[in-house]
Amino acid sequence: MAVTESRKPSEPGSSELGPSAPSEPSAPEVRTGAGVLRGRREAGLAVFRGVPFAEPPVGALRFAEPRPVRGWDGVRPALAYGPPPPQSGVLGVSQDVAGDDWLTLNVWTPEPGPAAGLPVMVWIPGGGYAMGDSSLPEYDAGHLAGSGTVVVTLNYRLGVEGFAQVGGAPANRGLLDQVAALRWVRDNIRAFGGDPDRVTVFGQSAGGGSVAALLAMPRAAGLFHRAVAQSVPGTFFSPELAADIAAACAAELGVEPTVSGLSAVDPALLPAAGDAVFAKTLQWRERWGQITHRPIPFAPVVDGDVLPATPWRALAGGAARDVGLLVGHTRDEHRLFSLIDGVLGQVTREQAETALRMLAPGPDGASRYRRAFPEAADEELYELVNADWLFRMPSLHLADAQIAGGGRAHLYELTWPAPGLGGALGACHGLDVPLVFGNLGTGQTAALIGDPSSPAAEELSARIREAWTAFAAHGDPGWPAYDADRRLARLFDTPSTVTSYPEEASRLLWRDHTFPALPLLAGQ
Repeated sequence: MAVTESRKPSEPGSSELGPSAPSEPSAPEVRTGAGVLRGRREAGLAVFRGVPFAEPPVGALRFAEPRPVRGWDGVRPALAYGPPPPQSGVLGVSQDVAGDDWLTLNVWTPEPGPAAGLPVMVWIPGGGYAMGDSSLPEYDAGHLAGSGTVVVTLNYRLGVEGFAQVGGAPANRGLLDQVAALRWVRDNIRAFGGDPDRVTVFGQSAGGGSVAALLAMPRAAGLFHRAVAQSVPGTFFSPELAADIAAACAAELGVEPTVSGLSAVDPALLPAAGDAVFAKTLQWRERWGQITHRPIPFAPVVDGDVLPATPWRALAGGAARDVGLLVGHTRDEHRLFSLIDGVLGQVTREQAETALRMLAPGPDGASRYRRAFPEAADEELYELVNADWLFRMPSLHLADAQIAGGGRAHLYELTWPAPGLGGALGACHGLDVPLVFGNLGTGQTAALIGDPSSPAAEELSARIREAWTAFAAHGDPGWPAYDADRRLARLFDTPSTVTSYPEEASRLLWRDHTFPALPLLAGQ
């Protein structure tokens, strides 16, 4: 594979692609296994967008494992992001790009060509396994790649298409899409200047959960060498629970929860079915339990094949002992969701008791929380138990599982309180994303940082990017590895410090919890 610099308009590509766009001066061209791509120069980087890594999963390929992309003749422009996969509309995110070529990725590289040998970072977007789009401005990787790293961002199937337990279809199709993208990286990234033997996967929220799942998946073994898991959700489903949710979504559409039944439904209509089902969460509480409290319709399924075990069990058994792990969370993980739900500053004692009763571990978890935090008011307890159940303790336990299995882990917590919105959200869920990418004034999280961003925010972002890229390059983010005795963690703040993990009261409450696959309950 080779890279060239195009200096004249190319011949038209294949009829399937349409005519190639006129070349720009010094537009970079890279030959992949499927054909030649032309990108563009941006701020000293070569950028390739909308690169297909698998065939569109529609028609005969609907609900199937991803199929390798077919080759093309001529030069394929890689100038625009691919269309996002069909996804939930609960947050009102606009999908302006139409099309079914959902399985695409994007590459930023400072030095295309097989001789560069740069570390590679592959970003998996979050969004509750129901939303996610690599074209979001907060995922622009110019700042990260500018430090001497090849960065790849990708799309994968979501919701019913990607994660529902569908009769006749493989489980975890969204995860299989991610594996297909990693195989593409292994086979092609050298031509973009990347080292296929130094690949780091990183992701946040559902992206962090995907990273955790990939660590446990035999199909992903050897495709990456380090992993950064940001705010890992603890929600992994049993096949029975996932199948029951899929049946409810299919019933909403009047079809069977099978490949033949759901394939008759336009892909654009499927997300609305999931939204409709989880708009009626109380109806399902006795069957689905905890996921109706913080509505979570989709998650990876511990099916015994694609995903043989939960990440915590797999890592404790040594499944990823040869993969370096950087994992952590924000301090105030749930406060953003309280804002979205309209309860921020208004949580009642009844709401706090419901959350404690449903989420706290053990038969007397609610009373144990109140004893552990005797000065906490109802709202603080509500925030704590939600944050601990969904993100904080799953992330901590992933580090514990990794070292128990003989691997190496580094732990962090983002404690810097965001100044935006009057400081009401603190170090909330998602705050790490603009800091990691360095895009402080763009995207959905820009309001958290403040406009304009402060010098302190810029400095903190630079330090986090430095840690992430150093970890990708040589496995050391700049602070000691985590162990069961000292439990050292980097607290990202202004200034940052290294200290014992600060959420000790929560750690003790959850010490014996194993984060098993969530079951289908017996209630009707």
